[in-house]
Amino acid sequence: MSTRPHAPHPGAALEPTGNPMKDGVGAAAYATDRADRPDLTHDGRPRIVPMAGLEGWSVERRDPDPRGMPVFGCDRKKAGTVTDIWVDRAEPAVRYLAVELAEGRGTVLLPMGFARVRRRPAGVFVKAIRAEHFADVPVPKAPDQITLLEEDMIVAYYAGGYRYAEPARNEPFF
Repeated sequence: MSTRPHAPHPGAALEPTGNPMKDGVGAAAYATDRADRPDLTHDGRPRIVPMAGLEGWSVERRDPDPRGMPVFGCDRKKAGTVTDIWVDRAEPAVRYLAVELAEGRGTVLLPMGFARVRRRPAGVFVKAIRAEHFADVPVPKAPDQITLLEEDMIVAYYAGGYRYAEPARNEPFF
């Protein structure tokens, strides 16, 4: 964590000094002592995994399938394209979308709680962060599973974007 006191008196609030969405404080805070291991199903398999590697899993035909859809940040610029859906095997639900970033800059995970999937116009829309911020999203160490700590870090990054992604969001509300 990279912080400094906001004011020169004891007990002053801390403010981030590096990338505020990765510093782990304030709106982007996460539990640093979280277990750095995957959550497991009752039979010991990783609980949250890419759907591409699972048999018998599909998107309900009445729902839009986000795979292949463009992903847009809050600046309405394209950040990348959805390549896979990460699901929770224990509670059949979509947890993340895998987003291949533009210009071959890698793949990051987008928590479903921060994504709005639309048929028209077709795309995935994210209010939390700008397109340029996707390049700094924390990436899981393994390509086919995610640890509890990594989940906290990724969700905190997007949550922090609600405050830090746009300069105007960091100003007092009143």
